[in-house]
Amino acid sequence: MLKTFSLFLSSLLLLSCSQSPKKSVSPSPAAATPASTAGVGSGIHATASGLQYQVLKRGTGSISPTAADTVTVHYHGTTTNGTIFDSSVARGQPATFPLSGVIPGWTEGVQMMKVGDKFKFIIPPGLAYGPNSPTPEIPPNSTLIFDVELLAINGSTN
Repeated sequence: MLKTFSLFLSSLLLLSCSQSPKKSVSPSPAAATPASTAGVGSGIHATASGLQYQVLKRGTGSISPTAADTVTVHYHGTTTNGTIFDSSVARGQPATFPLSGVIPGWTEGVQMMKVGDKFKFIIPPGLAYGPNSPTPEIPPNSTLIFDVELLAINGSTN
């Protein structure tokens, strides 16, 4: 029962932004280019939107998901003070969800990845939950830090 509740809470956290107005975030070719050429451990890069990312590991995949795709990922989410608020890694269960139903920073960032890649995302409040925190573990207007590994692209949600 606790595992089911934890999985439900994780889905709620990732999908809760669908209840508030969303900015359409789709990386421009200029924003996506640095991720495709950034080397592992080569430092933190930033997109035009303010999303920061670091390539932690390169996978063997050859395509990136689109905002219309459903993806399977492993992730670990913290606030800037290190408080863990969600982690599929800790649960031992990858998460699957449509990229169009998560916070804009995830939608933008995961589209830069290929299967097997692992990135660190530093997501500013405007691309995260802003003042509308879905849980007490995430204070309003928080910058969020996620380590994300893209395990699979499961196809379009359209």
